Amino acid sequence: MTLDRIVMALIGAIVVVTVILSQVHAGGWLWVTVIFGAHLFQMAFTGFCPLAKLLKSVGMKPGAALN
Repeated sequence: MTLDRIVMALIGAIVVVTVILSQVHAGGWLWVTVIFGAHLFQMAFTGFCPLAKLLKSVGMKPGAALN
Protein backbone atom coordinates (compact mmCIF):
# COMPACT_ATOMS: atom_id res chain seq x y z
CA MET A 1 0.00 0.00 0.00
CA THR A 2 1.40 3.39 -0.96
CA LEU A 3 1.72 6.38 1.31
CA ASP A 4 -1.07 8.19 -0.58
CA ARG A 5 -3.56 5.42 0.02
CA ILE A 6 -2.62 5.11 3.70
CA VAL A 7 -3.14 8.86 4.23
CA MET A 8 -6.49 8.86 2.42
CA ALA A 9 -7.69 5.71 4.21
CA LEU A 10 -6.68 7.00 7.63
CA ILE A 11 -8.28 10.42 7.17
CA GLY A 12 -11.41 8.83 5.70
CA ALA A 13 -11.68 6.45 8.65
CA ILE A 14 -11.24 9.30 11.13
CA VAL A 15 -13.99 11.32 9.42
CA VAL A 16 -16.42 8.37 9.43
CA VAL A 17 -15.68 7.50 13.07
CA THR A 18 -16.09 11.10 14.26
CA VAL A 19 -19.40 11.49 12.40
CA ILE A 20 -20.67 8.30 14.04
CA LEU A 21 -19.43 9.49 17.45
CA SER A 22 -21.19 12.82 16.95
CA GLN A 23 -24.48 10.99 16.40
CA VAL A 24 -24.06 8.45 19.19
CA HIS A 25 -22.17 10.36 21.88
CA ALA A 26 -21.80 14.14 21.56
CA GLY A 27 -22.02 16.69 18.77
CA GLY A 28 -18.63 18.11 19.67
CA TRP A 29 -16.99 15.32 17.70
CA LEU A 30 -17.95 17.15 14.51
CA TRP A 31 -15.17 19.64 15.25
CA VAL A 32 -12.63 16.88 14.59
CA THR A 33 -14.32 16.29 11.23
CA VAL A 34 -14.14 20.03 10.47
CA ILE A 35 -10.43 20.13 11.33
CA PHE A 36 -9.62 17.18 9.06
CA GLY A 37 -11.78 18.63 6.28
CA ALA A 38 -9.93 21.94 6.51
CA HIS A 39 -6.62 20.07 6.46
CA LEU A 40 -7.64 18.20 3.29
CA PHE A 41 -8.67 21.51 1.70
CA GLN A 42 -5.30 23.14 2.46
CA MET A 43 -3.47 19.99 1.37
CA ALA A 44 -5.14 20.21 -2.06
CA PHE A 45 -3.58 23.64 -2.62
CA THR A 46 -0.21 23.36 -0.87
CA GLY A 47 0.59 19.66 -1.17
CA PHE A 48 1.83 19.70 2.45
CA CYS A 49 0.67 16.88 4.71
CA PRO A 50 2.32 16.28 8.10
CA LEU A 51 1.13 12.66 8.17
CA ALA A 52 2.70 12.03 4.75
CA LYS A 53 6.00 13.50 5.97
CA LEU A 54 5.89 11.27 9.04
CA LEU A 55 5.13 8.14 7.04
CA LYS A 56 7.81 9.01 4.47
CA SER A 57 10.38 9.40 7.27
CA VAL A 58 9.68 5.86 8.51
CA GLY A 59 10.24 4.43 5.05
CA MET A 60 6.87 4.35 3.28
CA LYS A 61 7.11 4.79 -0.47
CA PRO A 62 5.05 7.68 -1.84
CA GLY A 63 2.55 7.21 -4.62
CA ALA A 64 1.80 9.72 -7.36
CA ALA A 65 -0.19 12.26 -5.34
CA LEU A 66 2.01 13.06 -2.34
CA ASN A 67 5.63 12.97 -3.52
